[in-house]
Order: sequence, then C-alpha cells, then structure tokens
Amino acid sequence: MGLHRAGFDVVGFDNRPQKNYPFDFVLQDALTVDLSPFDAVWASPPCQFYSRLRHLPWLRDREYWRSIPPTREHVAAAGKPYVIENVADAGWDMEANVVLCGKAFGLRLFRHRRFETSWPMRGPVHEKHTEISAAGRAPLGQRHHGLNGWGGPAGHQGGVERHKISLGIDWMTGAEMSQAIPPAYSEYVGRELLKQL
Repeated sequence: MGLHRAGFDVVGFDNRPQKNYPFDFVLQDALTVDLSPFDAVWASPPCQFYSRLRHLPWLRDREYWRSIPPTREHVAAAGKPYVIENVADAGWDMEANVVLCGKAFGLRLFRHRRFETSWPMRGPVHEKHTEISAAGRAPLGQRHHGLNGWGGPAGHQGGVERHKISLGIDWMTGAEMSQAIPPAYSEYVGRELLKQL
C-alpha cells in the first residue's frame, strides 16, 4: 500500500494465496519471477530464520530457510533498483541497511524493520525510545506496557482493531498483519526509490 501511495503500480507475487492483497496478485514463487518488465523490485523474504522468536522453546528445534542471500541474488540479477525488507535481527545478513521504526512516522508502535537498498538510502532520525527499550524489555522497575499503552513494541498486542490502527492497515486479518510492515515505511522507501528511476 505504501508503494502505491508513493506512486507505483504494484504487482505482488507469493507462493501462497493472499486473498486480502489489495493489488494485482500472482500465485508464484517470487524467486522464479521474470523481473525484466518491472521498473523496480521490492522483496520481503521469509523472516523466521532471522527472527528472535525462533529461540522460543517450542520453536528452537525447527529449521528455517536462510532466505535473504538467494533473494538478493535473484533481485540483483535483474539489474533494477531493489529493496529487501526483513526483521531487525536480519542485519547481519543484509548489506547497506537502514532500520525504520514506527515512532519516526508518528505511529503507536516500534516494529523495527531493516531495509537493504541497491542505492545509498538514509532513514529518518531514530529517536531513543523512552516507553520501552529497543529490545522490547521494560526499563528497570517498570511494567512492560508497550508504546502509549497500546501493546508490545512490535504492535502485536492489544487486539486486531488496535493493531489495524497502530499499523495503518485496515484490510488484513490479524495473522496477515503479524507479517506486515506499516505502509508508512514502504511509502517512505518508495519515495526514495522513485528518485533512482
């Protein structure tokens, strides 16, 4: 949605149906897509390999796909400007990356996400968090209450309706939102991307 707001015609590809996707959608493995017809490419490869949640007791024995290197290989081979987006902990596997935070866009969540771009990009100033730490833990002696009492630092708590408001998304289910980035992020990156075209 943010790319659309920035001025792009958007076509999405995924190997799973996305019934609430608001733009043209093709059911296809994104790593098999011919990217030559497109002006630019945005990739959001699976994050489970990089997510800190993989360390939870019921998830830590699972094996996850290291998705960023093959994604970069595919999008870079197209010779177009590209963006790769993933969770904050993916930084060790991303090149020339910027972290975006909901606070920088006036949102009521942190939801840190990293963006690797094929051009040098700077993000808005990332102010120090005073509500809770960047790692999502409450400051010493304080209860973990989230940003302005709206739930956790990623925006996962507080119910689906609050989640929709905090992300700026009203067309997704709760499960879909758990995988989404706020459109404010992609609009910001999209406007920077337009400068490269």
